[in-house]
Amino acid sequence: MTNVSESDSDVIEKKPMTSVDPKNAAATSGPDAAVERERSAPAKIDFNAPEFYLNRELTWLAFNKRVLSMADDPKTPLLERVKFLAIISNNIDEFQMKRIGGLKQQVAAGIRQPSVDGRTPAEQIVACQEEVRALHNEQNRILSDVLGLLAEQGIKIIKYQSLTRAQKEAQRKNFIENIFPLLTPLAMDPGHPFPFISNLALNLLVTLRHKGGTLPHIARVKVPVTKGIAPRFIRVDDNYTFVALDDVVANNMDLLFPGMDIESCELFRVTRNAIVELEEEEADDLLVMIESELRHRHFAPIVRLQVAEGMNPTHRGMLAAELGLDEENDVYEVEAIMGMRDLFEIAGLDIPELHDAPHKPIDHTRLAHDPRNIFHIIRERGSLLLQHPYESFTTSVERFLNTASKDPKVLAIKMTLYRTSAEGGIINALTQAARNGKQVAVLIELKARFDEAANIGWARRLEQSGIHVTYGVLGLKTHSKVILVVRKDYNGLRRYVHVGTGNYHSGTARLYSDLGMLTCDQDIAQDLTELFNYLTGYSPPPTYRKILAAPYTLKNTLLKKIEREQMLHSEDSPGLIQFKMNALEDADITRALYKAAQAGVKIDLIVRDTCRMRAGIPGLSENVRIISVAGRFLEHARIYFFHNGGDEEYYIGSADLMTRNLESRVEVVAPVDDDRLRQELRLILDVQLSSVKHVWCMQQDGSYVPKSDVTSAEPARSSQETFVELALKRKTAAAKHQQSKLRAKLLTYFHKRVLSEG
Repeated sequence: MTNVSESDSDVIEKKPMTSVDPKNAAATSGPDAAVERERSAPAKIDFNAPEFYLNRELTWLAFNKRVLSMADDPKTPLLERVKFLAIISNNIDEFQMKRIGGLKQQVAAGIRQPSVDGRTPAEQIVACQEEVRALHNEQNRILSDVLGLLAEQGIKIIKYQSLTRAQKEAQRKNFIENIFPLLTPLAMDPGHPFPFISNLALNLLVTLRHKGGTLPHIARVKVPVTKGIAPRFIRVDDNYTFVALDDVVANNMDLLFPGMDIESCELFRVTRNAIVELEEEEADDLLVMIESELRHRHFAPIVRLQVAEGMNPTHRGMLAAELGLDEENDVYEVEAIMGMRDLFEIAGLDIPELHDAPHKPIDHTRLAHDPRNIFHIIRERGSLLLQHPYESFTTSVERFLNTASKDPKVLAIKMTLYRTSAEGGIINALTQAARNGKQVAVLIELKARFDEAANIGWARRLEQSGIHVTYGVLGLKTHSKVILVVRKDYNGLRRYVHVGTGNYHSGTARLYSDLGMLTCDQDIAQDLTELFNYLTGYSPPPTYRKILAAPYTLKNTLLKKIEREQMLHSEDSPGLIQFKMNALEDADITRALYKAAQAGVKIDLIVRDTCRMRAGIPGLSENVRIISVAGRFLEHARIYFFHNGGDEEYYIGSADLMTRNLESRVEVVAPVDDDRLRQELRLILDVQLSSVKHVWCMQQDGSYVPKSDVTSAEPARSSQETFVELALKRKTAAAKHQQSKLRAKLLTYFHKRVLSEG
């Protein structure tokens, strides 16, 4: 599966480009040399040509294919394979809600303007639907294999009709007690309009007749999947055999429709558009507006209908018509488990031998054996680089906030909050700080997609605790991950900061690969002070000393640094750009990278999902290497490196290279100046670029192949496994160092004691 059409490939073949040596071209002179320069000059390239740009949506779907490979890998523990199947299903649901929903809105608005890759919204929808169907087919194949292997381990999902009589009686009893009260059958006839269908809910289309009657009746029954009461997969007896809730409901319909003949029960599911944007400018209260948007989303247009394999064609057509869908393109037939994201229930079974070995993050070695106030450690020992989930979020970031909430010398705490969780200590630390008389200001992003309701709850809870809660800048999402603490130190006020790549969410900090930096660098602290003044007040967007902030300075600065790398490139000091990020979508950044690569700058990109750029195009991107890393943890960190003629620069932060991040979000990217921290970042880049296992390499046509297919290197361990091992080695070395220090102290003590005793 590739991410460009055959026609795109044909265009490239029709426009051959030659590689050049700018140094040799510049070294010649005279009339003949002019001809030679003309021959050897870089081919004139239209950097806006659509064939040089991959489609955003298709490359994101290709990323999901790479994730799906983890479910297909027999070396992945069995229940982890189930987890990856659930992740893909959840990802595709969100893709339909956000990306297909957005494209359909563009089509409805009459937008025919092609994207940078040359596809109109309508063409993108068609291409995406084709890829989604291919992913569904692959999922079904892998699920069939995995279910067979699960059965060998005694874990089975069976049909209701396969239950014994005693098991059916037990399930019927459970149905009467725990499921029947939750059911509401809704008839569909001239006297009963077509019912509202909830987003992503499982539904049964029931065809029935009165005893002896001739006219069929149709009703819809929502399957009431309810956590803790009616799970999707119901355990049979006390073993690891399960039956699907929808199967149980379908086989006990006689209790719901007594005295009627049940002719069929057909499963279906709808997906609604999640893009329901109201106008902020017209809102008197942003929080109320977001609540209204959530209500609107509940009734948003439907973008996809999933039906069980073999559904009556008349019923399928009726549903498509009632829901306003194109039956040919918007209806997906599901052969296996509908709503496969519910497999998280199976993936969560407590069977250690079928899971990855438990991973326990280590405490950062400079914090682990130092019980002092964390602000003293940062001030005296310098900045710290945090690498999650290999190093603990709880004993670093949460310790930072907890200490700030209790330290009598701390006067103020300011932070941005994009996503957080009930577990962990972030919210508790903030409320504790307010109770202790600190000035606490929190910017909560109410428009964090699919977390709006949770963030509304956090906002109200924090406000009730006396915390100053704001919602950011009108028209911009605040996606930055920063904390600013103002403390009265022994020599005056000092500011301490945390700049991160991931959310302040203890759950994802165990699952996502992220970076953070704790520092008291006063230039960065001053920059963040001014940033918060902008976010909470009416200050005009400032210029900054060190940080790069979107939407005002980040994009232009990155473009200038890419151009600078091109200008500084020489044979004696080759240019090098290395970026690690989730996505490269912005056309301006992509174009600048192409120009730098054509000039000879080597470019290494570690891109998790969306990538506009194509590697290996002759005469254009032969110096570009693009890889994608999959694995147990979701790669989420952002690192930006420039060789800069030997005066190297490293940056970390919240921003991906997407137009929305660079132009319509508040993002913060900060320089890493400490040599020790820069060495750690260098190690991360080098390890991921050199690893083979779970690494995918982009080909010239934009498709990806496993790195093991294009190299003779053995895929010994993945980069993530390497980082786990390195963290454990650091922990062991730190413990030995601590023991050595303790031994030295004891020897000194006894030596003094012996001397004092004569």
